[in-house]
Amino acid sequence: MVFFVDFHVHSKYSGGTSKKMDLENLAHYGPLKGLDLIGTGDITHPNWLAELREKLTPLEGSKLFSYNSMNFILTGEVNTIFEYEGKSKQIHQHLLVPSFDAAIQLNDVLSKYGKLSSDGRPDLRMTPAELLEIMKETDKEIECIPAHIWTTYFSVLGARGFNSLEECYQDKIDEIHALETGLSSDLAMNWRISALDKYIFVSNSDCHSPWPWRIGREANVFNLNELTYTNLINAIRNKNILEFPMTIEVNPAYGKYHYDGHRKGRIYYKDGNKNEHEYGVRMHPNYAIERNNCLCPICNKPFTVGVLHRIEELADREEGYKPEKKQDFKTLIPLSEIIAVAKDIATIYAKSVWSEYQKLIYAFGNEFEVLLNSSLEELLEVTTADIANTILKTRLNQLHISPGYDGEYGRLLLEGRSNKNEVLDYVPPPLKKETTRQLSLDEFK
Repeated sequence: MVFFVDFHVHSKYSGGTSKKMDLENLAHYGPLKGLDLIGTGDITHPNWLAELREKLTPLEGSKLFSYNSMNFILTGEVNTIFEYEGKSKQIHQHLLVPSFDAAIQLNDVLSKYGKLSSDGRPDLRMTPAELLEIMKETDKEIECIPAHIWTTYFSVLGARGFNSLEECYQDKIDEIHALETGLSSDLAMNWRISALDKYIFVSNSDCHSPWPWRIGREANVFNLNELTYTNLINAIRNKNILEFPMTIEVNPAYGKYHYDGHRKGRIYYKDGNKNEHEYGVRMHPNYAIERNNCLCPICNKPFTVGVLHRIEELADREEGYKPEKKQDFKTLIPLSEIIAVAKDIATIYAKSVWSEYQKLIYAFGNEFEVLLNSSLEELLEVTTADIANTILKTRLNQLHISPGYDGEYGRLLLEGRSNKNEVLDYVPPPLKKETTRQLSLDEFK
């Protein structure tokens, strides 16, 4: 059976997270998306853990749980903070946990390294290797997956991380089996680094709100005889692509840190109608790499180095390379965003967008069914030609995304639409080439 899984979400106890991130809303919106299993997130937070223990019903023999007919798996994320070669490092780690007993025991030890009640994703003063050792001693079924491995901040391979996984995890590197792509990269980008061939990849939403345009925007597709914690972990640890054949990815340009850029390096101007406009600045990493990391042309401060830049720095394969016997992936954009752009509506949470979304969900059952399996003829019976054709283009990854940068999401652009795109794409002047000339005999002397 095929199961759609989003392991990585957060609760209302994480900073910058919606107050609606609770079990009730996750259980409501998860099925609309088409998810069969959702991570609880934030199991290290004592208040959230207490709420989970009160409300979740164990599913016998599976080490999974249920609430309002939605399946849940115990998960959390921690920020490991440590010194490495005189520099402070902060790396996010995503945890899968098989039981409340294991979660309680793990929290008891982790509380010695940081205040767990401070945030749903707590800061822990420990190395990643120490975390792995503690997990192994607590319960061998706990799984640690490096989170959003390329993101500029708080990631193992991002601009402020490491050049290899071995540097980060030291003698515990063999305990790492899977890596999380993050919104700004997909499997194809990761295939360019041969050192990552021995890992399987997970993709998750890392959502901070429960709405369908956030939850499940990236997900994992498992093919299992039965949905259990043990079967999921075995598929990951054994790198079994028959049982874990595919991930759902957004176009990497949609992510917040795809290009290099500086959103605070703003240009303000008034157009002919005296309307003020505000522009951020972004740049394709090829220009920055050519110039050894370019500065913002507006404020002369360093650009935030994006994911594509880091991929280019560490890649030892050409773009387009695909190893044999690897997972596949599908590139999708959330249905709400497709509807909003096709209808030329500025906000994805407008009533007219939600109304159109509900029509499609009522007709097809869930969002993944709409995006992956609906035919043009079926779609035209329910929605407009613009929306139907955009859905099909999404499925074929034929849509253009204005790339995200420095914390700004990318934007879906449609041909012939007046899309608001307030960003300056900076193309620096060509590098001056050193001129050479033949010295005369007199000059040589």
